[in-house]
Amino acid sequence: MGKKYRKVVVGGTFDRLHLGHKALLRKAFDVGKYVYIGLTADEMVRSKPYAEKVLPYGLRLRDLIKFLAVNGYSNYRILKIHTAIGFAAELRSLEAIVVSEETYKGALIVNSAREERGMRPLKIVTIGIVKSSLGPRISSSLIRAGLIDPFGNPLKARKTFKG
Repeated sequence: MGKKYRKVVVGGTFDRLHLGHKALLRKAFDVGKYVYIGLTADEMVRSKPYAEKVLPYGLRLRDLIKFLAVNGYSNYRILKIHTAIGFAAELRSLEAIVVSEETYKGALIVNSAREERGMRPLKIVTIGIVKSSLGPRISSSLIRAGLIDPFGNPLKARKTFKG
């Protein structure tokens, strides 16, 4: 079966690559022949919860490339982004953007920026939130906080030694 779109875009910090990230990336490759992946620069993560624990860009890039290789994806390009819109408002050939329910508003912002530049808005492909056994969703913030693992499983509380 052919892909629905020639070129799609997906973006994120992709810190502590978890099931939600993987679902998002898989969806992008399911619907697009070629996938542009925007990976946030280090300066963009400073306002995130537990920002000091976010892996540096180079490590996040390495983990992303490893995931793509393990899954046999070769039809992609990773670009460093310095703003929420990144390159999505510059590449005319893009046809769709893949987001989660949580990041849907970001797709609307991208489309607004594209329209301001006289470009067609992107079709928005949305995936559902991947749930955690601890709460409503798996998130890098919960992983950085030491509450869940990348599969959404709760981490056992560490016993403190009293001696």
